[in-house]
Amino acid sequence: MARLVLIDGNSILNRAFYGIMGSNMLKTEEGTYTNAVYGFLAIMFKILENLNPEYMAVAFDMRAPTFRHKMYSEYKGTRKGMPDELAEQMPLIKEVLNAMNIKIIEKEGYEADDILRNISYKSAEEKA
Repeated sequence: MARLVLIDGNSILNRAFYGIMGSNMLKTEEGTYTNAVYGFLAIMFKILENLNPEYMAVAFDMRAPTFRHKMYSEYKGTRKGMPDELAEQMPLIKEVLNAMNIKIIEKEGYEADDILRNISYKSAEEKA
């Protein structure tokens, strides 16, 4: 049976960013921060090593409001915005994933975990 691994890109990128932080955040010679990209890839490679999936996809949130924002205007209203040092790494991780031929999935109006839930349900239905 084929194994599918689904990753919430925003969640892992945030985890990696805050896990490798402080005065020694990783940067390129040009000053581009790379600590989140490095941490994300370390986590992803560990998943690949441990699970050896045939298929993998990474879902990301989009900046557009989701259906939850439309239902409740205060949804995530107390959260701080994404730090610039992290935001500048978002295009970089997507570039790396594209170069690795890993499917990136984004859909306006939905968060990554919503996308992954739908793919999981669909995969389970097809397997049954």
